[in-house]
Amino acid sequence: MSSGPGRWQGILGELERRRAFNRQMGGVERVQRQRDSGKLDARQRAEALFDAGSFVELGAFAGGLSAASDTPAPADGLIAGFGLIEGRPALAGVEDFTVLGGSIGDRGADKRYRLTQLAAQERVPLVLMLEGAGHRLTNEHAGRRPNDLQGLAELSGLVPMVCLVLGASAGHGALAAPLSDFVVMSEGASMFAAGPPIVKAAVGEEVTKEQLGGPQVHVAQSGVAHNLAADDREAIALARQYLAYFPLNAWERSPRCESADTGPRRLDAILDLIDPDPRVAFRMSGVLKLLVDAGSLLEIQPRYGAAIITALARLGGHSVAIVANDPGVNAGAVDAAAADKAAHFLDVANAFHLPVVFLTDNPGVMAGTAAEKSGALRHAARMFVAQHRLQVPKLHVTLRKAFGFGSSIMAMNPFDGQTLSLAFPAITLGSMPAASGAAAAKLDEATRERIAAEQAGGAFHVADRLAYDDVIDPRELRNALLQGLKLAEGRRTSAPQPTLLRGIAP
Repeated sequence: MSSGPGRWQGILGELERRRAFNRQMGGVERVQRQRDSGKLDARQRAEALFDAGSFVELGAFAGGLSAASDTPAPADGLIAGFGLIEGRPALAGVEDFTVLGGSIGDRGADKRYRLTQLAAQERVPLVLMLEGAGHRLTNEHAGRRPNDLQGLAELSGLVPMVCLVLGASAGHGALAAPLSDFVVMSEGASMFAAGPPIVKAAVGEEVTKEQLGGPQVHVAQSGVAHNLAADDREAIALARQYLAYFPLNAWERSPRCESADTGPRRLDAILDLIDPDPRVAFRMSGVLKLLVDAGSLLEIQPRYGAAIITALARLGGHSVAIVANDPGVNAGAVDAAAADKAAHFLDVANAFHLPVVFLTDNPGVMAGTAAEKSGALRHAARMFVAQHRLQVPKLHVTLRKAFGFGSSIMAMNPFDGQTLSLAFPAITLGSMPAASGAAAAKLDEATRERIAAEQAGGAFHVADRLAYDDVIDPRELRNALLQGLKLAEGRRTSAPQPTLLRGIAP
């Protein structure tokens, strides 16, 4: 009888043979074709997401028994595992398009669900990368156990979830995107409930995959995707950047990030950016770049609902969520897309304990037949509920104007849980703008002049009733917000918990 090491030789040889089968993905030709198209292959995507050398694969042998079949499926078309992102643990699942078009087999479905369970159990973020054809037609046991969509729904709000769409994604696989907190599409990506052949057969419509569900649809029009990236590497870099603002889970707080720009400073240039006349438009993005810690601004969903800017940033090294009207887009009037975007963003900020900064400069909710048909009122109501339910520090600043429900959805309501409520000195307030409102109400000239004067002196009238805590010099905006965050420091002494919300969102 041979010695112990000799007896292991055959067993370990078989282990290595099976590992080699898994590593080959869809074979040399398919993998090369993927790379030649300008994309990373699935294993390269996993390696790019995690810190160098930290990726550990899970479930690699799923699908291994198909090696001798007519349709081999290494790793069953899903590269899954965990690693470190900026030194912190995370999980990932990457569809492998080179294996049966990235379709979801029975074992792959089990791996997807396993990832959601591990993320919940170990309380770490989950990143999914999509490029696949949905459920595999040859599956034999669909519905035999809980699936990944159920797992994602239960995981929501417990750990950050990111979805990258890096090619064509159809059916069941594509549904992971709207169930995630943050969705990035690459330039050549597309996603849809059913692909062009099925669309043609079902409704007689002939479309390309780009027309059906490319970035111009989901980034700019539907809002299903949040940000657009040029290619795989840029999308993966966005995922890493996004996660850096968040805690690992809802039981923790975001880590503080030290930099050369965490202290107080006056914003002297802000007077060049913002004209005190509320009728003069300006772009809020310039104000945000000036306000936050240098280089820390990440705008979320910039191409959708542009009347409101939603952004992640750091103030004094602390992660914050910013919701700001952009007077450069329809004077900042809030339409359905802007309100819908902001409501989702506020829910995410609330779930992971990020303080929210509201910068208000709008004439109200968008008016007109198109706005009414789009459901602007209901979307605005949903945004109002989302800001009212916030259990995190709320820092509100009225910059120049705020009318009607447009002020309420931007957290201007007095005594509504704000940590700090501030105003610039030259603001105009009211249930509606004096000119149009007075004309509609057929008020006499003396009454019109009185209302206009009251609106023009709004900051001091409202501060007199303690609806604002202070009226500030615009150049002190950053410093005032830093002081507000210091006031809220006491909250960080208590252990955070997942947010449980009651009621029905509009």
